Amino acid sequence: MLTMSAMEPRLKSRLWIAAEIRRCAVQDITAVVARRGDPDAGAILLKVNRFAAGCVVHGGSYGRDGQREWIAATGAEPVPEADADAYVERRRDSDPDLWVLEIEDPQGRYTLGETVA
Repeated sequence: MLTMSAMEPRLKSRLWIAAEIRRCAVQDITAVVARRGDPDAGAILLKVNRFAAGCVVHGGSYGRDGQREWIAATGAEPVPEADADAYVERRRDSDPDLWVLEIEDPQGRYTLGETVA
């Protein structure tokens, strides 16, 4: 069990989203908020759309060390956009605080700045 003194402060969801949009803009990659969640502690999904190459949805969580980690929620291989959208919709239905950030990256340049499990 973690005590308050052992917990690392976490970046608020809205700030992480804003920073990621800016990071994408610097790389000339389009990123848009498809759904706004809880501004402080909402879970985050990243839908990376590579268009003809398919989509990958990453789900964010925190590891044992308190650092943000990402899991390829739709699997390691890209899936059709309809499958990615269906996954996002299921998550949205079960989590009203969920953020969804859509990243359009047909050239495959986008990389997560944090650990991918």
